[in-house]
Amino acid sequence: MKGRSVITGVVTVIFALTMVVCASAADKKPFKIGAIFSVSGKASWLGDPEKKTVMMIQEEVNKAGGINGIPIEVIVEDDESLEQKAVNAAEKLINKEQVLAILGPSISGNSLAVKPIAEKAKIPMVSASAAEAIVTPIGSATFIFKVPPLDSHVAIKILEQINKMGIKKIGILSETLAFGQQGRKQLQTYSKGLGIEIVADETYGPGDTDMTAQLRKISSSGAGAVVNWSIVPAQSIVPKNMRQLGLKIPLFQSHGFANPKYIQAAGEAAEGTIFPASRLMVADVLPADHIQKKVTVDYKNAYEKKYGPPISTFGGHGYDSLWLVINAIKAKKVTPEMDVAKARQLIRDGLEETKGWVGTAGVFNMSPTDHTGLDKDGSLELLYVDKGGKIIPLFMKGK
Repeated sequence: MKGRSVITGVVTVIFALTMVVCASAADKKPFKIGAIFSVSGKASWLGDPEKKTVMMIQEEVNKAGGINGIPIEVIVEDDESLEQKAVNAAEKLINKEQVLAILGPSISGNSLAVKPIAEKAKIPMVSASAAEAIVTPIGSATFIFKVPPLDSHVAIKILEQINKMGIKKIGILSETLAFGQQGRKQLQTYSKGLGIEIVADETYGPGDTDMTAQLRKISSSGAGAVVNWSIVPAQSIVPKNMRQLGLKIPLFQSHGFANPKYIQAAGEAAEGTIFPASRLMVADVLPADHIQKKVTVDYKNAYEKKYGPPISTFGGHGYDSLWLVINAIKAKKVTPEMDVAKARQLIRDGLEETKGWVGTAGVFNMSPTDHTGLDKDGSLELLYVDKGGKIIPLFMKGK
């Protein structure tokens, strides 16, 4: 009996100590990171996978012990794809939640609206949007970073391929949202230098469901290709309208098309579409020694195991933005007890000092003059929608 009592006592002490340790870990003040994503609204196909991705990473990081034993807490605000909601979310995260950094917003207009707020508050913001104006001029974006490729790089990539195909005249379609109009601006800026004339320039609203009238004008203009720049569901209607009109010239889409759901929505009409996007979309066919192979395949497998397919580059933006902030926290030895203003400054500095980090969008090399840090050809692959909606690298077409 005496021996049993001793054993029972030891077990009780061990259990008590274990509970104390667990309680201590649970009571640790977390690293609070804010996120503004378009989880609902017209851009939900962007924001939903971004939210799911950061929640997945939060779970993985905390399960592995957090950052030096300290958990992370990602507070996600849904801006409902509306600029004012994004502004309200930013004010809440900065002033009430006292987060150390902000991920997002998902779309360019919302990022541009939040940019001056983050800059004034001196809080690092890592946008999931593409417009170059988000991080330029650099003097207005000292605390602002972004993870998608520059829209100028996307425009040049498309125009270079059009030039390679011997096409000299194009018609462009663009949504009236900031993403579309920033892309339209880049096409206008770089087309002449590549010997390409824009012979038709049409726009449509985010809620439009028929672009037949605009495509008829492009058809009668003598254009040898159509370039559509959009993130809204209407980009899936464009190829359908082209097929209905019997318009057989090549269709190029922007990187906003890099979600298999858009391709599925367009059905057979999407076949033959060419668009630049990150190599995440073709992770499975990357060579084994490709620098992005492990990152893209590991993320794709983890995401699709947890949430189901398909993966998209937009979820990848969530992955890249959160890991960049985590890496900066580690590199600059930030602690939750640190003065918030000091912690935000250190994270900003850590982001700007990022060198050689491999993400889903490419290899990031930030600098005081480059807050995107992605190389044009290193971050973008021209992709092709093959039979059955399969996405393949353009160079594999017909192989």
